[in-house]
Amino acid sequence: MNQSVIGMNKTRDFFSMKKDSPLIMKEFGFYSMDRWAKEGHIDKQRLKDPQYLRDLFGFDAPGEASLNSLGWCEAAFYPEFEVKVIEDRGKYELVQDHAGRYVLYFKGRRDGFMPEYVDHPVKDMDTWKANCEWRMDPLAPGRENLLKNDLSRAKKARDQGMFITQRVIGGYMYLRSLMGPEKVLYMFYDDPDLVHACMRKWFELADYVTAYFQKDITIEQLFLAEDICYNHGLLISPDMMREFLFPYYKQLIENMKKRQPDRSKHMFIQIDTDGFAEPSIDIYKEIGMDIMSPFEVASGCDVLRTAEKYPDLRMTGGMDKQVLATTKENIDKMVDRICPAMKKRGGYIPTCDHGVPEEVSFENYMHFRKRLLEYSV
Repeated sequence: MNQSVIGMNKTRDFFSMKKDSPLIMKEFGFYSMDRWAKEGHIDKQRLKDPQYLRDLFGFDAPGEASLNSLGWCEAAFYPEFEVKVIEDRGKYELVQDHAGRYVLYFKGRRDGFMPEYVDHPVKDMDTWKANCEWRMDPLAPGRENLLKNDLSRAKKARDQGMFITQRVIGGYMYLRSLMGPEKVLYMFYDDPDLVHACMRKWFELADYVTAYFQKDITIEQLFLAEDICYNHGLLISPDMMREFLFPYYKQLIENMKKRQPDRSKHMFIQIDTDGFAEPSIDIYKEIGMDIMSPFEVASGCDVLRTAEKYPDLRMTGGMDKQVLATTKENIDKMVDRICPAMKKRGGYIPTCDHGVPEEVSFENYMHFRKRLLEYSV
């Protein structure tokens, strides 16, 4: 069977939670490529070719295509902020990034580690209006060209039978990117009007963009990048979620469902959050969440425990990145513990619980992929 058809069939089986169906072979992401390239295991020049990693690691051809015009870890600004070096600090440099944050990086390096965020563009209503509000304008000159390109690509994927997902930065991740992880927590108390002003603009843009796409495309999944948990649970209370996030989510979801060209299709809702996510599941079910990822093991997540408690929840992730850096025997124990039960259950995609870290050897990762392939048929 054609590999693209296999990928599409596996995707449909995942969303329908078909029991004992072959598991999708894919990965969350990588922080290990520089190491593997230096050691001669991969050709970095070929990483832009998606078929290269499929062949190398046994990944499936994609059965899903994403609309990407609504941000992910940062707001969907148009135009984005100018990326520029603000200050040279010897081994480090202070940089204004595309989201308007001042970020301390190692000199000459922009990824593969957690940067230090020094400042953020929104401090009050004045800075919100001056720095960011106008960048969220749905009718900003030039934005429509981005939407046209995204739509054209999605229509081709739809015509091939792919599952269509709308990715969007979630409200908490969005507010955090504007104000900073500490400052935003104070703002819920000190300036709720500012928080609501930011969220109204989030909704205005998301509603406009999804309506634009839905003239031609049935969106089958709304995927929110949230990162609202840490290693002990939620970063804000359920009441805060209901006050500051859910009114905008519910209105967007209601509007999208009404606009669907094919209303017979269920629109799935996925939440992505790092940290100990289990306490958030019942809360997100209030907006109709169907899927969650990536179940970070170091924070206490366990996909088997969650699967037993929530038999209708589809899950992605849950493979401990720390275990991948130890021994093949430990990798075997992890795979043998999780995959048989989750394959039998259905609705599971085995990926690392975040990007594969630099500490993971190529040999260990190839062993991990080889073991997962046993569950791909």
